[in-house]
Amino acid sequence: MRISVFGCGYLGAVHAACMVKLGHEVVGIDVIEAQVTALAEGRAPFHEPGLPELLEEALATGRLRFSTDAAEAAGAEVHFVCVGTPQKRGENAADLRYVQAAVDDLIPHLSPGDVVVGKSTVPVGTAENIAARLWKDAPEVTLLWNPEFLREGHAVDDTLRPDRFVYGVQAGEADARAVARLDEVYAVALADGTPKLVTDLATAQLVKVAANSFLATKISFINAMAELCEATGADVTQLADAIGLDDRIGRRFLDAGLGFGGGCLPKDIRAFMARAGELGADQALSFLREVDAINMRRRVRMVDLAREELGGSIVQRRIAVLGAAFKPHSDDVRDSPALSVAAQMQLQGASVTVTDPWAVPNARKKWPDLTFVDNVEDALRGAELVLVGTEWPEYVALDPEKVSRLVKDRRIIDGRNCLDPTAWRDAGWTYRALGRP
Repeated sequence: MRISVFGCGYLGAVHAACMVKLGHEVVGIDVIEAQVTALAEGRAPFHEPGLPELLEEALATGRLRFSTDAAEAAGAEVHFVCVGTPQKRGENAADLRYVQAAVDDLIPHLSPGDVVVGKSTVPVGTAENIAARLWKDAPEVTLLWNPEFLREGHAVDDTLRPDRFVYGVQAGEADARAVARLDEVYAVALADGTPKLVTDLATAQLVKVAANSFLATKISFINAMAELCEATGADVTQLADAIGLDDRIGRRFLDAGLGFGGGCLPKDIRAFMARAGELGADQALSFLREVDAINMRRRVRMVDLAREELGGSIVQRRIAVLGAAFKPHSDDVRDSPALSVAAQMQLQGASVTVTDPWAVPNARKKWPDLTFVDNVEDALRGAELVLVGTEWPEYVALDPEKVSRLVKDRRIIDGRNCLDPTAWRDAGWTYRALGRP
């Protein structure tokens, strides 16, 4: 099948390459020339495990190309809209300019019978507005909404082997034909038994933000319990193990620590609250304000712990921060808790050195006043305090005895509850963690 993908950022680049892997012919369209050039040369503009190899393989087939010219989409049968919906500056609402621009660029190149598939995470009601626009300017084109459920660090696998498909449709025979067309796109995964749910447009738009809000709530819940554990001397890790054995709750995402960040969860829950307010249903999501507040408090608490460990002041104290990405296996520093903590301590007078396996270039652009190094050894050398901000496997695997030779003082704060406290204490370190005695 011939496919176009509008937007070649994180979602679109992965989707385009994966569609070729599934046997289709794909053109990726983006307005950022440097990004298009990099992808056309087989270079991923961001770190995502497996994507460079997949890009190289897809380009070698001759069935993948990238362009800045929207006219290249002409002749495709299915058009995916994969552009970003960032948070508006100074507001909680999502910025839909890029979605609207993509639709504007696409419409002149549509043909009767084409299917437009929205994958961007949008406020409920956006798809209906796009459908109305298509009805006016391209009446023989059908819109479906097919939300993405990618996890950074696992995006290739999540696209090729998803845990579910959701199709948001309108009523009518044209939609039935469009559903069949999208089934052809995803034929491999559907044949492997991936569940498919066909819903109305509104439900499909709500699925992604509802899922992210639930996940954020679970993370903030265990971090609220961490606050209580710190006040009582209890251990939040043992608490999580105990309640996680309840199959109604489960243990996943009950890891207390610095909380969530990145380009999805924070902005999605804020946009969800903003849209609920516009719909007059703001009270239904009022709890998300506290979810957001708990998440942000964890960063402040990390700085407070550092101050406690250093005798009440971090001014001119040498602190190493391990991790700049918001999560491991990514170079994404958007709303990164680790980077936020590092920047707060720097602003409060500490001498901070940050390292990360992949995210240093992006972090340096965001916080040029921080000191960045490319390896753990340089970060730890002479440090009076070490903070783990991102649970990269190489940090979890550090030998506390070996690295103790690099630091000035053996003090460590585990911001992700990912280290073995006994091993570090046995090696002479003072070990602290969020929510643990």
